[in-house]
Amino acid sequence: MFAIAREQNHYETYILTDQQAQSQLEVVPERGGIITKWQLQGQEILYLDAERFKDPNLSVRGGIPILFPICGNLPDNTYTDGEKQYQLKQHGFARDLPWQVIDQITNNLVSLTLLLKSNDQTRSVYPFEFELTFTYQLKGNTLEIQQRYTNHSTKPMPFSTGLHPYFLAADKNQLQFEIPATQSQDQITKQIQPFSGNFDFSRDELDIALKPITANSASVTDTGRGLKLDLTYSELYSTLVFWTIKGKDYYCLEPWSAPRNALNTGESLTKLAPEETLESFVRLTATFL
Repeated sequence: MFAIAREQNHYETYILTDQQAQSQLEVVPERGGIITKWQLQGQEILYLDAERFKDPNLSVRGGIPILFPICGNLPDNTYTDGEKQYQLKQHGFARDLPWQVIDQITNNLVSLTLLLKSNDQTRSVYPFEFELTFTYQLKGNTLEIQQRYTNHSTKPMPFSTGLHPYFLAADKNQLQFEIPATQSQDQITKQIQPFSGNFDFSRDELDIALKPITANSASVTDTGRGLKLDLTYSELYSTLVFWTIKGKDYYCLEPWSAPRNALNTGESLTKLAPEETLESFVRLTATFL
């Protein structure tokens, strides 16, 4: 049986359930359309810093924040469109704005569709007319995030997009990675080197861009809790970013359509023609071993 319930916690929360699979998803539209929780067979898949989440002045650390119209940051938070300079903060604005629920399905699967449209606030930092729709589909042990990007401007709309999932992991030394990348760039030291398939968790912070990626899937196996996570994504995504902080029970493996600062450099930047729509997806499958 599939069901959707609504609860007023700190924010209004939509709870999507696949009862047979014992899978449950929580979504908070007004807090950036974010997925805050995903439970499978009573176990949490995602990490969430609940105190930061309650404070609307702080970015959320946890769940699956949405990145748009940039991934990462820009030098001095600045980019130029035409002859005018604009300011965009790290990861853009989609994760901070309220989204609108426009569709719910509980037949053969459970899904929730959210909409974000350009407004005066977005135009002040990003001079384009757009619509984003994200559909969160839950069935069995799989979560699929379907995305539609529409440009209602009279000129091409440049953007990058991504997701920033925080996966729960008590002991990161128990993680085994299968990531289809040949090269890694340390975003802290700027050093570029061949990717070995492993990470040095003795460091205080890891912020690693993995590109180019050579396949449309990656996986992480947590041998400590017997959990394998498979991440599959559409051709739009060119970069995977691995980020974590020492002493915190999470790691992030983030699919990005373009690397940081793409709005200035143009690297892998999407330029959507007027009145065109682009569709993409990211799929997560959790399997207990």
